[in-house]
Amino acid sequence: MHGHSHSHQHGSSTRAFATITLVNLAYTALEAGYGFATDSLALLSDALHNFGDVLGLGLAWGAAALARRRPTERHTYGWRRATLLSPLANATLLIAFSGALTWEALRRLGAPPQIPGMPVIVVAAIGIVVNLGAAWFVRDGHANDLNRRGAFLHLVADAAVSLAAVLAGMGMLWLGWSWLDPVTALLVGAVVAIGAFALLRDSFNATMDAVPDSIDQAAVQAFLAGQPGVTAVHHLHIWALGSDEIAMTAHLVRGDADDHDAFLAAVAHGLEERFGIQHPTLQIERSGACGQDAHAEAMHRH
Repeated sequence: MHGHSHSHQHGSSTRAFATITLVNLAYTALEAGYGFATDSLALLSDALHNFGDVLGLGLAWGAAALARRRPTERHTYGWRRATLLSPLANATLLIAFSGALTWEALRRLGAPPQIPGMPVIVVAAIGIVVNLGAAWFVRDGHANDLNRRGAFLHLVADAAVSLAAVLAGMGMLWLGWSWLDPVTALLVGAVVAIGAFALLRDSFNATMDAVPDSIDQAAVQAFLAGQPGVTAVHHLHIWALGSDEIAMTAHLVRGDADDHDAFLAAVAHGLEERFGIQHPTLQIERSGACGQDAHAEAMHRH
């Protein structure tokens, strides 16, 4: 038996993510252009941070769009799993860019060039407005929608990074502290690298079918074992189908019970309500026919 449910709000999510992604991409291009023109690593590092989040927003946009595509005979789950592969490339690219900027910042620390402070202040201040405006645009429902929540938090963090660039520009303009430019770039580079490594770890785990962090597999096992008539649970597997959908398979031993249809419907509903598992596939066995396989699997795990 296979239980599932889908949200019907993908259209509005797609429009929201499309708008903020395009606005942030335009600002990132503007900031990078001024960064190259003024030779400011502070602006370039902030542009890199924004570019990383543009990629993240693009993934959220893609997830909302791909979720609307119907499965085919060849791709029976649709294209949702593509949203687990894209972050790998995203993280690798960000780590490479961050390393290059960090190397350049360290090289400049000994003899920092004179950077005009006013362009840094103005461009970074625009970034604060753009990011806070985009965060306001996706504020509705972000407490319950993981896609929107991730975008909201990224945008607020971007505004904070842009504020750091503004402060660095003020220090260079009014105090002549040219060292603030490479130091700011180092700090932002560290933030980007930490986030990218976390993204790399999470996306790698997802593509290797690891149990999602939001799921306690022992709790799911206990829930299934506690259902009416269930005497054993084995071959339990839980993995992510996409950025916001979780699948599960399990074998349940129920003896001579004959209410399987109602039982399966109730268990599927409980799995979604308690654990957010939208795609459970449950196999009922009247005896431990697969017991030897389950024992072998348990021995392999130990």
